[in-house]
Amino acid sequence: MNNEKISSQSVYPDNSRWRNWQGLSGWNYYFLIKFALLWGGYLNFHPLENLVFVAFLLFPLPAGWIRKTRNWIAIPVGIALFYYDTWLPSIQSMINLRSQASALSFDYMVEFVQRFINWSWVGAGFTLLVGYLFISQWVRITPFVVAALIWLNVITLGGPSFNLSPAAATRTPSTNVAPAQLGTADSAPSDALGPPTSQNLTAYYDKFIQTQQNLYTEFPASLPADAQPFDLLIINICSLSWSDMQSVGLADHPVWKKMNIVFDNFNSATSYSGPAAIRISRASCGQPSHSALYKASDQRCYLFNDLAQLGFKNELVMDHSGAFGDYLKELREYAGIQATPMPFGNAKAELTSFDGEPLYRDLSMLTQWLEARQKDDTPRAVTFYNTIELHDGNRSLATSKPAEYKKRLQDLFDDLNSFLDELDKSGRKVIVMIVPEHGAALVGDKMQVSGLRDIPSPSITHVPVGIRIVGTKAPSQQQALHITSPSSYLAISELVNRTLDGKLFTQDNIDWQKLTENLPQTPAISETSGSVVMKYQDKTYIRLNKADWVPYPQ
Repeated sequence: MNNEKISSQSVYPDNSRWRNWQGLSGWNYYFLIKFALLWGGYLNFHPLENLVFVAFLLFPLPAGWIRKTRNWIAIPVGIALFYYDTWLPSIQSMINLRSQASALSFDYMVEFVQRFINWSWVGAGFTLLVGYLFISQWVRITPFVVAALIWLNVITLGGPSFNLSPAAATRTPSTNVAPAQLGTADSAPSDALGPPTSQNLTAYYDKFIQTQQNLYTEFPASLPADAQPFDLLIINICSLSWSDMQSVGLADHPVWKKMNIVFDNFNSATSYSGPAAIRISRASCGQPSHSALYKASDQRCYLFNDLAQLGFKNELVMDHSGAFGDYLKELREYAGIQATPMPFGNAKAELTSFDGEPLYRDLSMLTQWLEARQKDDTPRAVTFYNTIELHDGNRSLATSKPAEYKKRLQDLFDDLNSFLDELDKSGRKVIVMIVPEHGAALVGDKMQVSGLRDIPSPSITHVPVGIRIVGTKAPSQQQALHITSPSSYLAISELVNRTLDGKLFTQDNIDWQKLTENLPQTPAISETSGSVVMKYQDKTYIRLNKADWVPYPQ
């Protein structure tokens, strides 16, 4: 790429300062790759940082060890900058996950890494390289690359976030958020909060968190004397979202036809298991930030403790040991669930998890739980059941081959369907709540490959929640009542609160509309340690590492 160098020796005298200027040479291809990915929406591009890097590469240095040192330094800096420009997990997230990654099986790690290789992209990159090498024989590419970077910086002078859509880059003065607009946790009127500038989005998020801190479910001090005893079973499913069900064609499985209530627009608010368990355990209060999950909370927030004070025995059942990711430890320390996990007993194991431990069949575990409850004299119990059968990387115990997600989901739904039939036959009064942790990210997007969940995208956090009330005197309605308003865990807590006296089990008819009217609504805002994803004016925006907000790439 000698044409990229200005032949100063033939134009300028030897003592001219211009002789030390050079072009970007092979770095042009580096930036052309970035421009192509940016155009396709696959980069979280930082114009200013890239312009500074170009200035570092172009700064005139005399030939010799200084220039060679600069060239060697540029390689790791360029790699780090490229990583910084991607949507890949932050370095801090990678460090936090390091201990968990060491527990993953080697086969799963190899399989997961292969997902990052897109042969179409490899082919396009090779074509771009050939085109660059061909054109650079006659045309100096450096001026065009520098001009493109300057242009990208100019169009983002009003704000550092960049998007190909000019409208998204428009900035206006910050609009103050009126407290009354979010004061009831209803669907937030974001249309009234001004255009989606970074300032307005931050103000909207801050007001949301502030408002949620004042919301909670008011449980009674005691149950009425004529309260009817019943069990509450919360089935917490790892890796299940509407998107996942639809992608494998199981959104219409018969188990959903047995539900009395279905939340169509429920937000799990996270994409990881530990935070999901903490959030559902603190369902009695409004939605906290991710960092607040790992801090002490108001005691009235803990749903299982609230129920324990009303005579509900706390129980814990899992199809796994809870060792991976210190899941059981987090239940103890942050979720307030202190119950001892039910032994696996004679449960059947058919899968090996992503970290190599056996997973026990859901129908076996749930049946054992039912048998134990039938023998227990405790009139009331609230049970937290966590299953990771659908988690990415699980394998067949018999063949050690990856177990197809559709097959595992079919088995899970069939098990739940059969279990509900067993409950019906048992005559036991039970409220069953199916509340997934988060989705499996079966279908990747421009930000994350399939299976990666560092960013809580809407396709991951939009989960199906179903409620079945078993053992009622009243006949079941023919169709489930669908709740379409934006909802999250506070609605679950409120619904539990409305059923505490158990009288709906003895009513001749259940007024489902009255039972579910005016449930708390929660705007769709989701978080992990390094990202916030938020819906605003019917569009989704993301903030990474507390930087500026950008539209979620579609």
